[in-house]
Amino acid sequence: MRLPLDQKIAVLIHEGIRGTHGKTGLSLLRYSDAPIVVAIDRDCPGQSIPELTGIKRDVPIVASVKDSLQFQPQVLVIGIAPKGGSLPDDYWREIKDALVGGMSIVNGLHTPLATSPELRTLLKPGQSIWDVRKEPSNISVCTLAARNLPCRRVLTVGTDMAVGKMSTSLELHRSSRLRGMRTKFLATGQTGLMLEGDGVPLDAVRVDFAAGAVEQVVMRYGKNYDILHVEGQGSLLHPNSTATLPLIRGSQPTQMILVHRLGQNEVIEGVRIPPLAEVVKLYEIVASGAGAFAAVPVVGISLNTNNFDEATAKSAIAQVETETGLPCTDVIRFGGDKLLDAVMRN
Repeated sequence: MRLPLDQKIAVLIHEGIRGTHGKTGLSLLRYSDAPIVVAIDRDCPGQSIPELTGIKRDVPIVASVKDSLQFQPQVLVIGIAPKGGSLPDDYWREIKDALVGGMSIVNGLHTPLATSPELRTLLKPGQSIWDVRKEPSNISVCTLAARNLPCRRVLTVGTDMAVGKMSTSLELHRSSRLRGMRTKFLATGQTGLMLEGDGVPLDAVRVDFAAGAVEQVVMRYGKNYDILHVEGQGSLLHPNSTATLPLIRGSQPTQMILVHRLGQNEVIEGVRIPPLAEVVKLYEIVASGAGAFAAVPVVGISLNTNNFDEATAKSAIAQVETETGLPCTDVIRFGGDKLLDAVMRN
């Protein structure tokens, strides 16, 4: 499934437009082709999304689901990605109001909604609840089959979670498409799945089968495309992250792009981010299995400069290039061409 392109969408993103947990909703506003007619955030009703976020999509912001009904939305998308992926208690009332108002629900959180007896009693004919995070059927363990594919497989990896790996993959996919390449974005998280309609919700897969689930989706497309842009998840540096290694093993990448947020020095308190040149070495050693597998280079750095002005961003990009010897850019500000050039050279 994917977000319906023929139904009006409301994005529920309380305290996420200006906060730190609105990744899903903001990404949908930036990238989705679906007709988003309203955003719901009690923190900033009446304000401007372009002014608050820089996203060029000027939809109204209201304070509640009830307030959104004037725009006649047909689908409510839960647009937050809180720590742990659980539904906040105060969202239940909003979801019930949406169902009573005739909307279907798209839920990317770990908390399942489709099986809730209370919510099911509110469903009317034509309404549905899509829980995005569900383990695919017929998965198996990894066999390293992807290493024999002829296509490029570009995996984004990060210094932390939620630094812009999906956005980087999407921007590289966009640049590839503009060059006339047969290109495919492979979603591995809930937001990517909503956008693309296919992929694997990796954090819903049992760990023994995670690399195999990645391999399955890579093999599904690898023979029909020139380049696969595999959405990264997590970070080898973060103690809460288990998704990165299965992505590396299952996709058998031919190149990697390292994603980092400018100004961030720790993943959690007391766990520092090493110099980027050292992080590059870490990912290359892990991807190659210290020689057990083929060498996989990190070919560029995607720098998230969202919280800085353009002059500071350009200076930081130049500094990263000097420190690492690799091309660097902010793909949201300046596009993905520089990084795609680096991919194609390797």
